[in-house]
Amino acid sequence: MKQVFTALLLASSLVSLGACARDASVYPSLAVRPTEKIGFAEPAPPPPEPLKADPALDAKVADLTTRLAAVTRGFDRDAARAETAARTAKGRAVGSDAWLDAQTALGLLDDLRAQANALASEAGDLASGRAAALEPAYPTLDAVQQRIAAEGQRQSATIDRLQATLPAA
Repeated sequence: MKQVFTALLLASSLVSLGACARDASVYPSLAVRPTEKIGFAEPAPPPPEPLKADPALDAKVADLTTRLAAVTRGFDRDAARAETAARTAKGRAVGSDAWLDAQTALGLLDDLRAQANALASEAGDLASGRAAALEPAYPTLDAVQQRIAAEGQRQSATIDRLQATLPAA
């Protein structure tokens, strides 16, 4: 029995040594596999479709542009008057005629600023409508929105500057 056990032990040792005797220079490759070359990055989006002309929107943008020009002209005209009234009211008491004239002139400017804000709202509604319909941005609409916003900021700055020169009520 001892001889059988020894023979089995010897046989298993030889089998184990045989497994160790294989070519030691062959290992699994660490090179990048073809599937790893694909990567996980998102594919590039397709190029945007050419912008289709929208005559109805172009007409609305032209109307907004015309109305913005009228508001800008009116504001510039009334701002010159308000500037004069504010200079006249400088140093005068609250409630004096000069102070009231300046406040009235600022009220007219504020009305024109409200008209510019209404134009900004209309332009924003047009842009929102396009976005809701999943339509691309429209460059002329974007441009008029920027002009309206810039004009609104300019008007606010002018009103704030003139208001700061007058005594507070």
